[in-house]
Amino acid sequence: MLKVRPQPLTRKNFAPFGDVIQIDGSKQFEINSGYTTRVHDLIDIQLDGEDARPQLSFFLGRPRPLEISMLEKHPLGSQAFYPVKDKRWLVVVAIEPKAESVRAFWASGRQGVNYHRNVWHHPLLVLEPQQFVIIDRGGAGHNCDEMELDTTILIEIDK
Repeated sequence: MLKVRPQPLTRKNFAPFGDVIQIDGSKQFEINSGYTTRVHDLIDIQLDGEDARPQLSFFLGRPRPLEISMLEKHPLGSQAFYPVKDKRWLVVVAIEPKAESVRAFWASGRQGVNYHRNVWHHPLLVLEPQQFVIIDRGGAGHNCDEMELDTTILIEIDK
């Protein structure tokens, strides 16, 4: 079994996998006569296919063992996750579906991620029940490939 320790989630260290969604450091400007700040253009929504459309969903995540034995990717579109409450959570990604390629990140409850199309990642990982807003691809076509890893990975955390 391999072990991986999560590192802090930053735009720079997550760039090979997608976008970090956060207000701090994002493009912002005033609208509505100065009564609203628009935090602008946070993710690259990727959609392939003629009938592809963006869809908005909620996921209700529950804790699961921190042993990673599979990864998934979405070949037809990106997939964005943003927590509803300020609770930290784990992001697990890989350049390829191999145990030695897996990286883990701590996301604060004020950070989300947008997995770019074809980025290998683990399904939602939370330490306590948590809600997320999801933006991903709707429409026809197979948009989820799963791969079992040859070696299980244990995510080591300090609670």
